[in-house]
Amino acid sequence: MANYSVLIKNGIVYDGEGSSPQRADIGISDNKIKNIGDLSSSNASITIDAKDRFVCPGFIDLTNHSDTHWTLLTSPGQENLVRQGITTVIGGNCGSSVAPLAGKKGLESIQKWVDISSININWQTVDEFLSLLETRRTNVNFGMLVGYGTLRNAVIGDDTRAANEEENAKIKYLLDASLSQGAFGFSTNLGSYQKRYLRDDEIVGLLKIVAKRNGLAKHHLEDEGKNILPAISRIIQITRESGVRSQISHFKAVGKTAWSLFYDGLAMIRKARDEGLKITCDFSPYDITGSTLYMLLPMWAREMNKNKLMEALRDRKSKERRDLLSYLKDLTLHYDRIIVASTQSELDQIGKSISELEKLTELPGEEIILNLLEVNNFQVTIFNQAVSEENIKKLAMEDYSMIASDGMSYPSPGLNFRSIPHPRSYGAYPRALSIFAKNGMLKWEEVIRKMTSQPADALGLKDRGRIKKGYFADLVIFDPKTIEDRATPSNSGAFPNGIETVIINGKVVFNEGKMSAALPGVVLRKKQ
Repeated sequence: MANYSVLIKNGIVYDGEGSSPQRADIGISDNKIKNIGDLSSSNASITIDAKDRFVCPGFIDLTNHSDTHWTLLTSPGQENLVRQGITTVIGGNCGSSVAPLAGKKGLESIQKWVDISSININWQTVDEFLSLLETRRTNVNFGMLVGYGTLRNAVIGDDTRAANEEENAKIKYLLDASLSQGAFGFSTNLGSYQKRYLRDDEIVGLLKIVAKRNGLAKHHLEDEGKNILPAISRIIQITRESGVRSQISHFKAVGKTAWSLFYDGLAMIRKARDEGLKITCDFSPYDITGSTLYMLLPMWAREMNKNKLMEALRDRKSKERRDLLSYLKDLTLHYDRIIVASTQSELDQIGKSISELEKLTELPGEEIILNLLEVNNFQVTIFNQAVSEENIKKLAMEDYSMIASDGMSYPSPGLNFRSIPHPRSYGAYPRALSIFAKNGMLKWEEVIRKMTSQPADALGLKDRGRIKKGYFADLVIFDPKTIEDRATPSNSGAFPNGIETVIINGKVVFNEGKMSAALPGVVLRKKQ
């Protein structure tokens, strides 16, 4: 008679690979899956009856921002992630990571989200940062990418210019060293100043280093709007020239002018994949975007030194401020659809739309945007209803697409006085299961694969993302009848329904509506 630390009985098991489910028991010893099958004669310290419930691998969130928002360190429980079934998160997305660093300058790529003056830096390299994390405890497993913006800041600071040959050599060295120390790959944000100052030959040179290390290159498109097709074309071209495995992060078409272009973009990716290029994408299943207010500014303003831009905002008669007002007015933004989600000050404006603030202040929306950026030192995030639900469904049907939250962890109970979480941080995975599988658009096993083995394979994780003997016991048990997200912009801290049990590295961290104090997450390093 076998004895296990945890025994899951009578579950309908989805292995994560897309196979049809089987009714089986799962025996866990220590941190790994030891047996799968009829284990009715076995004993365990903890027995969970999963009758009429689905059992699947824990969800792997490839596009997560808990590290750059610092909540990875300040909120070890990671409750809002765990309660939607996330067991592993990958940070360092969209061109920004928290290592490698060269003092405070290196952290400037994340200052849009966190007050870097409050951060105690006692690491420089990726190895040192991951080693620091290993001395602390958290619930979720964590792996990281290296952001180009962080590499650049470590070498040349925030100078708005192209890197010279010597500086490029240093950036390449830091990238290669970071990959050798366990980073899973490299990320870019081609929608920022990197678009102008990172030439294709330079980025291809960096991507070749990633390819040599068999890492993943993740890209924030340079344009998710009306120029989305050229942006996709650029990703295809640099992927072809470098031979790297590329992934488009939080893939979407933003704004009605771009919606009709999305199908052509999908066709471009399919054609590239047919040619043998390794291109995939991930997406969040919401029609509401979450971004920084700063990104509404024109590229010339985002390329300015932050101090000089702030001077221009404060000078009501400056040419730059007048030009910004004119630019924003010409965008004809739907101010009723743009909601202030977080600020550094002006806390009474959180949760209000720009239209509501227009009525309260009797100022035009363009003035409100610039005033918000000025008084909050650019640290303002927004929600914007600008994505087509039909396009989301089209993307879900593509074999190469994966689910990701594009969210972050929040301090329990989740809401704080400075921000409204995007609903995706509380419900991305239950929402995907509900709208794609529960409603019959895709099979359960297909949706689960997009959350488990597919992201594991993209990262090169050999022992997670599947229910197999010898794999780490990261597991989720949920009720297929009740699974659904509950978070909305007006109630964004609501936990989902249907997720009943979450097991990470063999420890039960969530069960019967309660979080445990286990904190069994581990730091993941890519094996060379």
